[in-house]
Amino acid sequence: MNPARHSTAALSATVVLATAGGLLTTAAAPATAATSCASPVFTRQFFANTTFSGTPKKTDCDSAVNENWGTGAPASGLPRDNFGVRWTVTRDFGSGGPFTFSASAQDGIRVHLDGVRRIDLWKNVSTTAGTSVNLTIPPGRHTLRVDFVNWTGAANTRFTYAPRTSATVDKVAPLVPAGAKVTYDSATNRAKLTWSRNKEMDLAGYGVHRRLKGTTTWTKLATTTATSYTDTTLPATGATYYYEIRAHDKAGNTSKGTADQGVTTADRTAPAVPRNLTAAPGRDANALSWTAVAGAASYEVVRATAENGPYERIATLQGTAYADLDAPVDIPAAYKVRARDAAGNASAYSSPVWATRDTIAPAPPNDLKAVSEDDSGVTLGWTGSNPDTVRHLVYRASSSAGPRTRIGTTTTWNHRDITGDPGQPYVYYVTAVDAAGNESAPAQVTATRRVGPNAAPKAPSLGLARIVGDRLLLSWNQGGYVPVSGYTVYRSRSATVDTSDPANVYATTTATSLERTVAADERDYHYAVVAHSAYDVRSPASASVLPTVSAPQPPPSTTVYEVETTATQVRLVWAAVPIGPAEPEITGYRVYVSTRPGVTKADAEQVHTTPGTDLWVPTPESGRPYYFAVSAVNAAGLESELSPEVSATPGT
Repeated sequence: MNPARHSTAALSATVVLATAGGLLTTAAAPATAATSCASPVFTRQFFANTTFSGTPKKTDCDSAVNENWGTGAPASGLPRDNFGVRWTVTRDFGSGGPFTFSASAQDGIRVHLDGVRRIDLWKNVSTTAGTSVNLTIPPGRHTLRVDFVNWTGAANTRFTYAPRTSATVDKVAPLVPAGAKVTYDSATNRAKLTWSRNKEMDLAGYGVHRRLKGTTTWTKLATTTATSYTDTTLPATGATYYYEIRAHDKAGNTSKGTADQGVTTADRTAPAVPRNLTAAPGRDANALSWTAVAGAASYEVVRATAENGPYERIATLQGTAYADLDAPVDIPAAYKVRARDAAGNASAYSSPVWATRDTIAPAPPNDLKAVSEDDSGVTLGWTGSNPDTVRHLVYRASSSAGPRTRIGTTTTWNHRDITGDPGQPYVYYVTAVDAAGNESAPAQVTATRRVGPNAAPKAPSLGLARIVGDRLLLSWNQGGYVPVSGYTVYRSRSATVDTSDPANVYATTTATSLERTVAADERDYHYAVVAHSAYDVRSPASASVLPTVSAPQPPPSTTVYEVETTATQVRLVWAAVPIGPAEPEITGYRVYVSTRPGVTKADAEQVHTTPGTDLWVPTPESGRPYYFAVSAVNAAGLESELSPEVSATPGT
């Protein structure tokens, strides 16, 4: 027997949980039994009964639910049999997320989260029974309660709760770290960051990030499990830097950053000259870019149309790229850039670079034609147009009015398209592009990839996938131009059906639908379809689908639309009831008759059954009104609601 363990005192007062009328309630513990246990330590209560009623015989703290009392009493003053032990703890789960609760016991164990039962193994057993459940815990503070009872014999119990840390399961990011602060020591040029520890159980650590004021790019400085970090890499340039802390868990989820914490360093150096200045000519602007300078707060761009100037300033900006929309058209322009820091210190200018804004598009390619159209693709060829063409763009559309899709870029005078659907006529467009990005008007030609013996059909598109009762119904669509001779339906219990495995073949058909009877243990299969050409070339597999499962539903109600009378009979005619996909067939109709209005199934004086949609109903009393309503019955034995009531008087 393991006696009750001694645990460290907690910070908050005990809350005694009791059951009243089957509902969980809270009541203050007697002053003499007050015990405080610091979360996440459990408060443990021992009861000399299995209903957790009355005052606990003992209350203490327990760091884990893991006991094996054997056949002895769990604590002094408790019986060996018919006793109960309750563990409770309220803790902060941070952002929450997916957890696994695991419990085992001999005899009974129940686990509650915020009063909701999550595990229920509540029976007198001769051996230890256990189970696990996966669940999602919301953010914030929550209360766990574990109830264990031993009726007779040996007693043992164990309960654990742990986050699920697989990246495929856990998509919940930690909360943003709280209490972030930064202090700067100008003498050492160091910044120290501190923050409060997160509450998530699957927390892996923190990332410390820094960015220069005026930029949006964050640099990760370090990963740490501590709650402080000292940055010793700050440039002493007078620039302002911002820090943020991001928490990350074991599944790789990362929180949002803390609010920016800024420091301004001492300004001791002037910025360097911007390097790698480039000027790319364009149709609408000359595009400038350069490498960022450490400590730069802004950049000045100047322009001239002569080698020795004069230069005029055309922009002051914080970024490292500039589009000169006012550049002179078709005239060479020289550009230089210099950096300036927050204190106003300016670097020397960079060496000049030249660009000419080009607004003239090249001519379209000449003599575009389909050089070959075979079962593996289409080859296009053309001749050059302008000497300033640097590349050609190739587009494809399913019709001259359809949207164009770019399928290639080439610096040669030909292009091979092997991605088109066999048999599909395409309109191909080819344009010429110069160095400034000016694109010519298109040349066009129509060509078709031939349907050959090696052409594969397009993948079927699965639409309807249902199981109603014991009936499976699948239907799919088949597109493309490759003739299809049949389909193979595959199934497996894997979410993605392996259609290369012959063991997964379920059925073959020439139709685009399949209806089968399935057993109750076959409802968890996923299905996929492969099309076959006349040459037995397989298409790619359709997407794998898991059919929806539903019970057969009563059929919809009908409507009586014709009534005919004789002296002793009334003929009723009603609409046939349609059925949905995979729904049971209609096997017949019931006609309910009463001599009083408001006929119901319960008080009808006559009930007639027929497989058709009309019936002569005998009416013994001529001249008396009769009231009728009709229902439909399906193969599952389910009956519809009654039709709207109609009445008729025989003999009139």
